[in-house]
Amino acid sequence: MPTSKPGRTPNRKIRFSYWHVVMLMIALTFLRPLVGSIFTGAPTDLSYSEFKSAVRSNRVQDAVIAADRIDGTFRDGGSYRTVRVDDPTLLPALEEFNVNIRGRAANPLLGWILPLLVMVSLSFWMMRRMRGGGMGGGGGLGGIFSFSKSKARMTEGEQSGVTFEDIGGAGEAVTDLQEITEFLKNPEHFQRLGGKMPKGVLLVGPPGTGKTLLAKATAGEAGVPFFSLSGAEFVEMFVGVGASRVRDLFQQAKKKAPAIIFIDEIDAIGGRRGSAAGFSANDEREQTLNQLLAEMDGFQPTTGLMMIAATNRPEVLDAALLRPGRFDRRVVVGLPDLTGRLEILKIHTRTITLAPDVELENLARITPGFSGADVANVINEAALLASRDGKDAVASADFDSAIERVIAGSERRTRAMNEKEKRVVAAHEAGHALAAALLPNVDPVHKVSIIPRGNALGYTWQRPVEDRYLMGQEELQDRLVVLLGGRAAEKLVFSEVSTGASDDLARATDLARRMVTEYGMSEDLGPVRLAADTQAQYLGASGHLDASVSADTAARVDNETARIVNDALEKALSLLTTNRGSLDTLTRLLSEQETVNGAEIESILTGGVLPTS
Repeated sequence: MPTSKPGRTPNRKIRFSYWHVVMLMIALTFLRPLVGSIFTGAPTDLSYSEFKSAVRSNRVQDAVIAADRIDGTFRDGGSYRTVRVDDPTLLPALEEFNVNIRGRAANPLLGWILPLLVMVSLSFWMMRRMRGGGMGGGGGLGGIFSFSKSKARMTEGEQSGVTFEDIGGAGEAVTDLQEITEFLKNPEHFQRLGGKMPKGVLLVGPPGTGKTLLAKATAGEAGVPFFSLSGAEFVEMFVGVGASRVRDLFQQAKKKAPAIIFIDEIDAIGGRRGSAAGFSANDEREQTLNQLLAEMDGFQPTTGLMMIAATNRPEVLDAALLRPGRFDRRVVVGLPDLTGRLEILKIHTRTITLAPDVELENLARITPGFSGADVANVINEAALLASRDGKDAVASADFDSAIERVIAGSERRTRAMNEKEKRVVAAHEAGHALAAALLPNVDPVHKVSIIPRGNALGYTWQRPVEDRYLMGQEELQDRLVVLLGGRAAEKLVFSEVSTGASDDLARATDLARRMVTEYGMSEDLGPVRLAADTQAQYLGASGHLDASVSADTAARVDNETARIVNDALEKALSLLTTNRGSLDTLTRLLSEQETVNGAEIESILTGGVLPTS
């Protein structure tokens, strides 16, 4: 059986348009002389002097005189052509030698009809392109007439390729959205007692937790059309475009109802209206928001439309957008817990070849605070590292390296340090590691290294043993001691401090300030909240203090912050002074082998024999 060649469509219909006629006319006009020359032979090009000489020699039989040229034939056969010159003696000479003289008028097609036709055709083509059309009626690039059209991308539910089985770590969020799919599939069951289907669901959570994936899975489970776009796609430079796009979006969705409309990053258009903290209002954004509110009020629950939006900044959204009747439900999509991370690991390692030493439960334990996107990135990085090294399977060591790369960045072995800098970095990291190993309320040390990663010259990796949601005051104080352990070690070993502790100081100061202003852990100021709310910080309020805090209280906050940090530094100095021998041993070991694991640190502290590598 004959088959068509790959990449070609058999029996394709040829489509004609007025453009084909125009191009054919132009081609015939310019090719006519060429076609004629094929049958008559190519004419001989003569200079005007040679032409006059041929006339006087009685060789010219006829002459066709045009505006800029003269063509004709010789008496003995053949043709010629030459340029016309303003010569008053030419006509008498031609008559004297009995040359047949003819004139040729200017071609109106080339003179004005063809240029006019080209201009009209070009104008018509441009208008069609601006309206979204193209040559021959095909799709165009769009233009000013398509600005008001919605840029939503529609996907049929079954084509989304995502179901709730493909999502791990969402927990209760999946349960809430499963109920939404039941609303869309069987609304009569929920309305039989007089209840109404929710109009909108707001997904709230940090970046990378799977909010967009959950919305797609909802459409996939319900089997309804899914209109998705970002909040930033509503607003253009032209006033009124955003509101027009909102109207067009809802019109499209109503035609496909039951359907789901999903707006990602809705805070781009749903922020609080009016000016605040010195920022002027954005009229175009507010018009877009007003139109969105009107459309959400306009459709009835019985129409089968469901509005889902996602944001990681719910505090900046307008109150009118959050009231019942618009976004009736708020679904929190938080960072996954231990069980959730294990589910995500199982999903993303389906296509990964794992070595026998990989324990997914252990990986889930050592990645607290990771979002679903972070976990997926770790798995991908581990697979790439194993492939780069030519391995047949991804081993546990590859996952360790991938986690380090995600947390601290890639190794930068090309960054060469001199011996003094290397000793300073070794002492600094040894101080962090020993403080963490000696204090009871901090995570155990897994590895300490002086191999530069990212912007850091060294790092201490602590592995949490469990997820933590609450922390006591002693735990926070111990964390401060670990943060300042590097600076304390530098001061003990070298009797001076370096610039290497700048990031530690910033993190320690921020933590101490939050202890005073947010957690009420200051005996001087008492259990009061002095920090500004998130909205004020977002709009640019100075510092972290509420605007109502007096100057005297602000000074006391600064004093308390400094006291807490200084107390932690003194405790770190005392702790390392007591264990100076272990500090020197770990500093030397780091300088020699660049990386020390948790087991070796434990042997140094207990005076045991260091494990052999």
